[in-house]
Amino acid sequence: MIDRRHLIRLALAAIILTTAAVVPPRLAHAEGGYQRFVPLLVELSGWEGSKPEGMTMEVSGASMVTATRNYQRGEAHVDAQMVTGPAAQVALAATSTDMKIESGEGRMSSDTIDGFRVMRTYTFSDKSGGIVIALGERALFSLTFSGIDDVEALAIAKRFDWKAMQAISSK
Repeated sequence: MIDRRHLIRLALAAIILTTAAVVPPRLAHAEGGYQRFVPLLVELSGWEGSKPEGMTMEVSGASMVTATRNYQRGEAHVDAQMVTGPAAQVALAATSTDMKIESGEGRMSSDTIDGFRVMRTYTFSDKSGGIVIALGERALFSLTFSGIDDVEALAIAKRFDWKAMQAISSK
């Protein structure tokens, strides 16, 4: 039987791994590869969206593409990001099995929503968390948030067209 502390450490390790894999290095911005994702980072009614940014990176024959857009509504923040390549592949490991973990600090779950594998994390104290949607074996859409609850965050994530993202990321 797993004790509570071990369960919390496991959950935190999974959150850290997911966050580290999802947040790309800000090394070189390139036009081109990421531009195909920019139209999918939609306007969110009631939120002020920044200009979408992106990056295409080639390292040792591996290609990684990211496209990001940040949104703000008062003190609340939402960051939407599409990622393809090895970084996405690592982060997607956490979405592969159904799980549900909850403690006094927060919760983490992984299940299927609208036909997509989805992992969600939420920290109660600061109303922050992340949602990772598997778009394929090497592509994901993530939404990180603060200042809103996880129910609203999932509703916001669903305002993005996951099927269109999946179609474009598979090309």
